[in-house]
Amino acid sequence: MMNSKEKFKRIVFCDFDGTITAEETFVGMLKKFATENYTQVKQQIIDKDITLGEGVRKMVESVPSQKFPQVLDYIRDQEIRAGFPELLDYLYFHGVPFVVISGGLLESVKTRLEDFAARIQAIHAAEVNTDGDYLKLFSKYQNQTDLVAKSVVMSTYHFEQAVVIGDGITDLNMAMAADIVFARDYLSKFLAQNNKSFIRWNDFFDVLNHLSKRWLAT
Repeated sequence: MMNSKEKFKRIVFCDFDGTITAEETFVGMLKKFATENYTQVKQQIIDKDITLGEGVRKMVESVPSQKFPQVLDYIRDQEIRAGFPELLDYLYFHGVPFVVISGGLLESVKTRLEDFAARIQAIHAAEVNTDGDYLKLFSKYQNQTDLVAKSVVMSTYHFEQAVVIGDGITDLNMAMAADIVFARDYLSKFLAQNNKSFIRWNDFFDVLNHLSKRWLAT
């Protein structure tokens, strides 16, 4: 776990869904298990009738608690993007902490990454309560728009240089607060429009190769 008093020379913050996993597992889970109409709530988010955080909460909290074991089984089978174990090994060997910040469910992320736990500094995501008939969400980093405000999580760490790896809308603020950004899909388009420099990547071998060359030169 994180030591809030420790200052790191370098640190890597990484999204989970569609970044560590090859597919958007959280969206897939919502489509499969949420009793709320996924398409309807998604449209409300697009139309800005509700915030992203409100929409996610609405969908997740429509999932019956009795289905949560199936949710975890669903995530266990999701493909991990190529190069992930190798990047973790490289960072661990060089003493660079790797922190996962997900807008999804903590238990789901931990379940999929349990084989890599020894190489991961911390995982931040929304927590789930299954005591009632339906799932209930709790997030200590929720703000007005996001269920998990990723840039706020970043600010709880002390570092000289931050690397961010991401792909989607929930990674925007995190990316803008980083020194080095690896972006793909929606995130890369947003950063290009906002004149924020970034490195395009396809898999974690791209990230590993770039960081090893960049850090070797400094």
